[in-house]
Amino acid sequence: MRKTAIVWLSLLAMLAFVLGGCAANSPQDKTEPEKNGQPAALEQTQETNKFYFTANEGGSISKIDARTNKVVGTIKVDGAVHNVQVSPDGAILGATLVPAMQHGHDQSMDMKGMALFYDTETNELIKKVEVGHHPAHIVFTENGKYALVTNNEDNNVSVIDLASYSVIETIPTGKGPHGFRISKDSQYAYVANMGEDSVSVLNLQTMKEEKKITVGSIPVTTGITSDGKTLVVTLNAENALAIVDVTSGKVEKIPVGQGPAQVYVSPDDTFAYVANQGTKEAPSHSVSKINLKTKQVVATIETGNGAHGVVTSPDGKYVFVTNMFDNTVSVIDQEQNKAIQTVQVGEMPNGISIMP
Repeated sequence: MRKTAIVWLSLLAMLAFVLGGCAANSPQDKTEPEKNGQPAALEQTQETNKFYFTANEGGSISKIDARTNKVVGTIKVDGAVHNVQVSPDGAILGATLVPAMQHGHDQSMDMKGMALFYDTETNELIKKVEVGHHPAHIVFTENGKYALVTNNEDNNVSVIDLASYSVIETIPTGKGPHGFRISKDSQYAYVANMGEDSVSVLNLQTMKEEKKITVGSIPVTTGITSDGKTLVVTLNAENALAIVDVTSGKVEKIPVGQGPAQVYVSPDDTFAYVANQGTKEAPSHSVSKINLKTKQVVATIETGNGAHGVVTSPDGKYVFVTNMFDNTVSVIDQEQNKAIQTVQVGEMPNGISIMP
């Protein structure tokens, strides 16, 4: 199986989540300072020691200083890193890893993936936890109690207790669970099932799937407003964002760019930012900015090729977008609605997360 994770977004191979699959050595924790010949540093925040991180399918995690937008370190691993997430307290970085394939070993094709946990300041590996096959996204509960991982090939979610760094529950979902978010009250996880047209609503008190919401074709990721009332879902095959009233279940679809991948809700719940990836053969290069009150696209912002992961700064002033086919991150000024800087990162950047 090929290591690349782009194929799952191609409409001709919508469910092929091709990340590596065979036996691998333990991830190596190497921090390598890097030079970045990008434009002058941005005065984004007065806080110190604030970083954002990109998951690079080529086998690394890039660590970028949020004040200067310069890469200050690289964590190298043996395998494909698909997603990263910073814990609510900013102390821990979680990552999903599909180990590198070792050819000639049939049994290695059945090797499970890993959730990796790092110290955000030192880059040191805290713990490596075995999860399911082809782990996709990792998200922390706001209360800091759990980290959840979607296992794309197993049709379930691993629940990791952060006190012991052990899997304490495995919750069945729909087919091909992928991107998701957890409500601010840590009660529910909303999991996009790429292999069907639904979002699984997981109750984190009962540790069971409570219901499914039908949203549309190839849902990739979700977002949830802080009040838990509005759910947003990217529909890759429909080039749309589904906006769901959680109480009534009503679904409205807003046209966006080609091949939407990730979505992120702004800290004040005003906007949803959708990264339009397209395909490797026909890459998109934009972010759609949707006003969640009017349910209209208010700006289409140019990025690099293959816009995939998206996150905002904690104050909502900046938007950071990974460009998979350019190996870059676009830094967007939210007020100007334009990219003001481009940061070179590792090979094939996918997920992205920032310290609170």
